[in-house]
Amino acid sequence: MRLYDGALEPLHGHNWKVKVTVAAEKLDAIGVVMDFHELERVVDRVVGPMHNRHLNDLPMFAEVNPSAEGVAMRVGSGVKLPAGIRLVSVEVWETSENSAVYRP
Repeated sequence: MRLYDGALEPLHGHNWKVKVTVAAEKLDAIGVVMDFHELERVVDRVVGPMHNRHLNDLPMFAEVNPSAEGVAMRVGSGVKLPAGIRLVSVEVWETSENSAVYRP
């Protein structure tokens, strides 16, 4: 992560937890906003390239700091949802106690 003075934080890893919240004006034919298996596939398309990677090396973080806030924003802006479904928020936990929320 790039710090305020431009220095890079020493290389370290995280076991991120990502929570994506979606909404719709009305429920579908079976009474749900969206099939959670499909939501998982949609999110995995964005998160997959980050898995076990040095985030600073990924093009999506060339201009965005790979902080919890930056990861949440990249996940939120990268998720492509079906028509009628809207993204409410993406919350990313860096630790069990610390998270950041992105709301488009």
